[in-house]
Amino acid sequence: MDGWKFAVSTEQFIETLYESTQTREMKEIASIFAFAHKDFAPLVETRDVYAKTQDVMRVFTQSNVNELACVSKERVKLVGGMQDESKTKKYEAEMSTLMKLYGDVIKEDILRKKLEQSNGNVSVVIDQITVTLLNQNTTVQDSIEESKTDQVRLLTFFFFLSNPLLIYLHNNVHFIKTNNNDGVNAKLEQEPEKLKKEDEKAEIGETKPGINLQGYCINTDCLASKATLPVWVNLGFGDISFNSEKTLYNCPDCGQSAVTSIVKAMIFNSEHTISSNDNQIPVEDNHYQSKKIRQHAANLEDLITRSEKAMISNEIISLVSELQKYLITVVKPPNVKDRLRLLEKIQHDYNGDYNQVFDVGRFTILCDNATKLQTAVAVMKKAEKFNLIVSEDKDFFERQSKTHHRFHNIKLFVPKYDVYVEMQATLKKFTTLQGYTDTEEEDLKQASDETLTKINDIICEWIDDKGIQKLANRYKSHLDIGILKPSQLSKNKLEINNVSLEMAQFVYEQLCTFTPEKIKGKAIYVILYEYYKRYIIGDKNPASCADFALLLQESRKQEMEEDITIPQALETYIPLQANKYQHVDGEDNQKNDTFDCHQHAIEFLEEKKSEQHQRKVMVIQGKSGSGKSIFCRHLEETLWNNYINDSKQPIPVYVSFPKVYNIKNEREIILQVLQGKHISKESINAIRERVSFIFIMDGFDEIFDKYNQSDNNDQYFYDRFHLNQWNAKVIVTCRSKVLNDEDIKTTLIGVNQSQNITTSMMYLWPFTKQQIYNYIEKFATMKSKNNKNNDWTPKKYQETLNNYPNLQKMIEEPFLLQLILTVLPSLVKQYGAGSKISKAQVYEVFNDQWIDIHSQNIISKLAELRIQLSVNKIKATLKQYCLSLGFDMFHQGSQIAIEPESQHENNNDETWDKLDPEMENDNKSNADEKIEIKTNNDISISKTSDIWEKYFDGDNVAKYVLRKVGDNKYQFLHKSCQEYYAAQRIILDIISWKPNIIGAHNQQFQQQFEAHVQKLCINYKLLNEELGIIQFIAERIYDINPIFVNLKSRLFRIIESSKNNENVSIAAANAITILNSANVNMHYKDWSNIKIPYAILDRAFLEGTNFSNANLDHAYFHQACLNKVNFTNASVNDIYFGEYAYLKGHSRQVIGVQFSPDATKILSYSNDDTIRIWDASSQRQLHVLEGHTGSITTAQFSHDGSKIVSYSWDHTIRIWDVLSGQQIKLLSGYSNSLSSMALSPDGSKIAVHSHNTIYVLDALSGEQLQLLEGHSDIVLIVQFSPDSSKILSGSGDESIRIWDVFSGKQLLLLEGHSNNIIGVQLTSNGSKVISYAHDETIRIWDALSGQQIQLLEGHTESINGIQLSLDGSKILSYSDDCTIRLWDLLSGKQIQVFEGHSSRVTKAQLSSDGSRIVSGSGDNTIRLWDVASGKQIHLLEGHLDVICSVEFFPKEPKILSCSCDNTIRIWDIAVEKKIHLIEGYYDGIIGVQFSPDGSRIVLRPLDGAIRLWDAQSRRLIQTFEGHLHRINGVLFLPDDSKIVSYSDDKTIRIWDILSGKQLRLLEGHLYSVIDVQFSPDGSKLVSSSDDKTIRIWDVSSGREIQLFTGHTKSVVGVQFSSDGSKVVSCSYDKTVRLWDVLSGRQLQVFEGHSNHVIKVKFSPDGSKIVSGSWDKTIRVWDILSGNQHLTLKHEKTVNDIQFSPNGTTMLSCSDENTIRLWDLLTWKQIRVFEGHTDNVTSAQFSPDGSKIISYSSDITIRIWDVSSGKQIQLIEGHNEHIRDVHVSFDGSKIVSCASDRTIRLWGCDNAKICDITETGLVKCVWRAGVQSGLMMKNSIWKDTKGLGDTQKLLVSQRGGTF
Repeated sequence: MDGWKFAVSTEQFIETLYESTQTREMKEIASIFAFAHKDFAPLVETRDVYAKTQDVMRVFTQSNVNELACVSKERVKLVGGMQDESKTKKYEAEMSTLMKLYGDVIKEDILRKKLEQSNGNVSVVIDQITVTLLNQNTTVQDSIEESKTDQVRLLTFFFFLSNPLLIYLHNNVHFIKTNNNDGVNAKLEQEPEKLKKEDEKAEIGETKPGINLQGYCINTDCLASKATLPVWVNLGFGDISFNSEKTLYNCPDCGQSAVTSIVKAMIFNSEHTISSNDNQIPVEDNHYQSKKIRQHAANLEDLITRSEKAMISNEIISLVSELQKYLITVVKPPNVKDRLRLLEKIQHDYNGDYNQVFDVGRFTILCDNATKLQTAVAVMKKAEKFNLIVSEDKDFFERQSKTHHRFHNIKLFVPKYDVYVEMQATLKKFTTLQGYTDTEEEDLKQASDETLTKINDIICEWIDDKGIQKLANRYKSHLDIGILKPSQLSKNKLEINNVSLEMAQFVYEQLCTFTPEKIKGKAIYVILYEYYKRYIIGDKNPASCADFALLLQESRKQEMEEDITIPQALETYIPLQANKYQHVDGEDNQKNDTFDCHQHAIEFLEEKKSEQHQRKVMVIQGKSGSGKSIFCRHLEETLWNNYINDSKQPIPVYVSFPKVYNIKNEREIILQVLQGKHISKESINAIRERVSFIFIMDGFDEIFDKYNQSDNNDQYFYDRFHLNQWNAKVIVTCRSKVLNDEDIKTTLIGVNQSQNITTSMMYLWPFTKQQIYNYIEKFATMKSKNNKNNDWTPKKYQETLNNYPNLQKMIEEPFLLQLILTVLPSLVKQYGAGSKISKAQVYEVFNDQWIDIHSQNIISKLAELRIQLSVNKIKATLKQYCLSLGFDMFHQGSQIAIEPESQHENNNDETWDKLDPEMENDNKSNADEKIEIKTNNDISISKTSDIWEKYFDGDNVAKYVLRKVGDNKYQFLHKSCQEYYAAQRIILDIISWKPNIIGAHNQQFQQQFEAHVQKLCINYKLLNEELGIIQFIAERIYDINPIFVNLKSRLFRIIESSKNNENVSIAAANAITILNSANVNMHYKDWSNIKIPYAILDRAFLEGTNFSNANLDHAYFHQACLNKVNFTNASVNDIYFGEYAYLKGHSRQVIGVQFSPDATKILSYSNDDTIRIWDASSQRQLHVLEGHTGSITTAQFSHDGSKIVSYSWDHTIRIWDVLSGQQIKLLSGYSNSLSSMALSPDGSKIAVHSHNTIYVLDALSGEQLQLLEGHSDIVLIVQFSPDSSKILSGSGDESIRIWDVFSGKQLLLLEGHSNNIIGVQLTSNGSKVISYAHDETIRIWDALSGQQIQLLEGHTESINGIQLSLDGSKILSYSDDCTIRLWDLLSGKQIQVFEGHSSRVTKAQLSSDGSRIVSGSGDNTIRLWDVASGKQIHLLEGHLDVICSVEFFPKEPKILSCSCDNTIRIWDIAVEKKIHLIEGYYDGIIGVQFSPDGSRIVLRPLDGAIRLWDAQSRRLIQTFEGHLHRINGVLFLPDDSKIVSYSDDKTIRIWDILSGKQLRLLEGHLYSVIDVQFSPDGSKLVSSSDDKTIRIWDVSSGREIQLFTGHTKSVVGVQFSSDGSKVVSCSYDKTVRLWDVLSGRQLQVFEGHSNHVIKVKFSPDGSKIVSGSWDKTIRVWDILSGNQHLTLKHEKTVNDIQFSPNGTTMLSCSDENTIRLWDLLTWKQIRVFEGHTDNVTSAQFSPDGSKIISYSSDITIRIWDVSSGKQIQLIEGHNEHIRDVHVSFDGSKIVSCASDRTIRLWGCDNAKICDITETGLVKCVWRAGVQSGLMMKNSIWKDTKGLGDTQKLLVSQRGGTF
């Protein structure tokens, strides 16, 4: 043994190891091996020792001996040191050790003999004894103390693994029993057989699988009978019934049917039970039945609960303990099977019968060999001694499992809980349960040997310094990498401890505590960590947080490689801008308050000290294509970089909702994501404990429909996805307007969440021009890098885009910008400069190019294989592939196509990769959505699981055209690409159909088409939630490509086909929804009997359409035009109008409305002297409170809602009982002195004021309690404090006073306002007083000192009211200056100004959550505002007079309003626009006119873009964009080739009609250009402006020729004389002036008007000038003399003057509601045209002069016969102020526009308008734009089915009839 040096004790060994390692690191390594003696102290001197083993070092010790500590087999190679111990001492030491270990069971002489026979090799002796003991029932005396087990303590885990005997003794010595010291008893495996033989001594026959009955044989010849021994009778399997005293079974001994009575029954290997009458009641008449056993649960939840309790019951634990005594491993799962898996199994295996399931509670019994398996079964069969009943499965030999080979399947009945649990016994070699296989321990043993060798090599320096250094360089501290706990250490306590678990625990603890500083220590740590990673954790699992991060990074890298679109998009990524509120179309993209969304997100995610471990959620909303996904990827990249630089940072995890979401397993969505990134389920618990995350969850909108269908009661996504189980912050993205406000609150914000989660909302905004330019630069650079021949520079891209004006809006969206730049060269080839390119056309070119590229790739690959194939054939195949796949994705409601291998792969616990076998209906029942997505069940479709198979047949085409987004998962480049293909498939399916008969007439054509409609794709599923698909189809209606020419007509044919076929209702509803989205007019259609349930007809133009007998169930008609529509006998169940009937009853102005405290009632009070009480739910009037004899100024509910207190101008106060509506108190006697009153919050007191005095009255008795005097002027306001103890008063003396209610004393005097105090109130905590006055200020005062704290200035007119927010932090104010303002109470700073009302704001209110403001105004409108952005989000029009009050409904998304129009209205503010109207949506229209030839119509909307329409086809043919502000007028050049426009942007522009390009820009005016006219020859323009000047321009050059100055105010009208030599002008300076064009000289000033002159014209003969003014006169001036010729008078303001075509007459119109006709020869009035009921805005002659066409503020157009003066046509249709009317030059049509945002074209069927003589012939033939408000005038609702009472009331109020 030369070369060895032994330590004589454990302590000496460790000490020696310490001494031998000269560095601190090596001493630390030594401490690792000292885990069995953690409490040892540094010891004294010892000698050096080095040990080098080829395989393994074995060390074992006893705590009380100083003997041999290290042994080795022959393989041991000994090195180092001097041998100074004798062989004799060594032999004695070895012998002493053997005696200590085995002396109690083996005699000393036998041990000596064995040691001698092994030539002194103690390891051989130990191995021999171990084998013997394991095959014997050797036990140790009971008297062995617990401390004896410490004899076999192990110094290292390597030795622990190497010596089976020591493992056995260490773990199990306390189970061993013995009767003698010598002893070797019978073998363990003989024990069951012995028990069996003992039983056989008293019984005849044997028990076999099945039902066994024991009884007595009565055959006297039978030996069993003679011995009176019971016999066993086996009946096999099956249901039986018997009487225990009247049986007749064959005796197993004599074979005769002589067993006539049964005393015992036993069931073996059989799922049966013995009972009386098939139930559990006591046995009667000894009659028994045997049936298959069943559980006795009431329901599945009951079964789970019972099973959980049984698994931890004392009975089961006792049985498990008994099994463990025989060294049998029992594994208990951490939980019973989850409900989802059980439901699947119950449905599949037991047809839904949960009482046939026995393995809800289950154990797995693992045995080393067949003998132990028999022992386990024998022990379980005796389970009755633990009060358990046994039943073993009859067919266990045939049963297989995915996790076990089950040899025995035994059911144990636990009476205490009346439930069966299952024990499945098998051999370890047949199990795959981690940590329980024999091979695992063998591998571990070998790996341990190798690892010890490596560590010893470092200790003994058998590795050179470079090698050690190389290892040490890989060292990272556990503090940096974060060691993860092995999953096997968290297994259930019922599992028996084994070697691998103890070793795992030991290594884990050492790695978490060992922190080396020197090289050797670091090298050894690396070795130990590698061992831990490979053999404890497993190669595929992360051993540390750093490993976990690396796995995620690898997964991310793989995603990037598989989907190159992501890295390409990141390469061109431009920082996005965002805001706290949504962007509104038409708004400037560049705002001062926008911010970098990336930086904002990073700052939000940063954890400040004060926010440690605070949960955070950021919700990001943006339009489709706004860059949400690429932003998420960019953020992920940034966060990974942060983590790489600092491992303490959280780890980002990108979650694609469409890719991973599964409704059946949504709670484990993060687990699913991590498993998809190759993280095992077993590792996740350890990861969850150690790692902090940032979950970037993208695309919530794409899963919302299915999410909303879940039965889960948790609406909040954070709770639903169990995110609270993770240490994570969350980013979640969602497409804008997919979820309504209420859905966002409940699902993404979690308004009712119990957790303290900080939530932030951010909205992505479109690109600014600078961002677009930056992106173009990056894109061009990338293209040039990838293609050296690319000549497209950033400048070229920019210039080309400028040639396509309608693309400018599209490129503000990042994805569309990328798309358009990609295909721009191709677009240029297909579409000429200035062409209008639709979104669908962009996608068509892009997708064709995409397929072209991939087709060429395929051709190239085939060419390499020398295979030739037509490229066109490949293109056609790929295109068809995409069309079909895109549609099937829509049909299945999935953005992911799954290759079948992935669909069918084995998944024990996870179900997310498995698609539902049947298509799901998107059924929605909640009130907010009101849509139930229908699918046509009559259409034959494949199961969902088979849908994708056809797309992955043979060589997978998907890899050429789709993005791979996971293992066997594919999707299109972008959701919008899938939507495009789905839309295109639907379109082609419609337009490709051909009739069988060539040249079929319309009726034949329709009949054949109707027969085919049912098979069309459009009939598969409603499109209501697929707005992208709807838009793509709708755009094709206007596509000039000839293939789409029939699309519109065929959509109409589909609607027609539903008249006769109910099975095409889905197709018909989709068709009409698409037509409506395209803003196609659907008026005057005969659609009786059509079936269009769920159709979206919001804002549809349906005037005059016949819907009689139609099925309109669930249809949407929000803001639709239903004038003259016939709904007779139609089915209108759940039809939705989006508006409610108004509460009508008051006969005069309604002054105020208020909700009762419980929000169930509404009170209203009016100038009609009444108060009315309404039911808030049904809107039914409950009571009319009559008694007051004057207008009621104040009424309010008492604090408990039982009473109402009112005050009136009759100077009385009245108290009313709400329940009965009766007056219960009258307070009067104050003559005419009372001004107003206030009710205390507690309802006990009333304060009234008169002049400068305040009276405090008892509310019950009316008794005067206090008289408050002190004000020196009239008291204008009194208010109680919140606690009712004080009164605040404001007065005309400009002071505020605070009074004590109980004493009547003045407490404070507040002075500072400079005008009347009109409002005052205390804050809720009573610390501050807020007041406002006619001095236009709000002041905040300290309630204790009376000192002014803040002065709030900003309003420019009187303030009408204020409101304090519920949290007391903000003040809302509203004013006569038309604004609402929000102030910060603490700082006094103005937070937001809300502008939009055109008249004084009469009332405004904050919503309870502070996010919205509602306001009412003198402009008759109600507006809803977003507090964060200050933007108007709803405009509610309908009231006909001033809005007096507005209130939010307390618990519903509705608004209550009252008005001076005598009505109370309820408004739904949860309405979302369901479809996007692709054509003709205008914010406002101010002018419209025909071109000179009548072929075109030009429109002037408020957005500054001029639209030109073809009057015949009604198609938009050109848009002229360039003006920056409102356009005041448009003129056609005489040759119709150009138009001229002038604007508030100070410019005049000349446009080419054909190209839409701007030809000239005429600049010079300093303010708005008000009027422009052509010279008679068309060569010049004259313009007038607010800058007080007139200018003459040369049309051809755009040069200013002449400037006329002289007017002192705005010049509002100009005209050339007939010869073009002069110009006349009129102005707000009350003058008319005449100018010489050539010289620029002012020729005449005509003075005499006393107000603004607004119209001026040369008379037809050129001798006179006629002017009209607001001074109610028309004046005629002589040009030569400059004198006033005569004056024509109106009673009110003159609005217009026009000359007849023949020059003999003139008409004028005014605010007196009349038109007057004048004779130009005599200047006498010929006729007055009366009929209009409001101001006549304008009038004009028909081209032949026979008719006059007028329009008025009464919202009508009227046609008058000039000769008779009669009205011959009344034209109604617009529902708001008419802005302009123009008659075509041939007199056939009239075009009009109005504030309702629509243009209408009017005509009659068989004549020109100017030729008609009968009434009622003119109707609207076309409408453009989208109107505001619901219109039902003259609609017919006779015998409709399903219309609710309140809806009927609404119809009646809007002019419908029944």
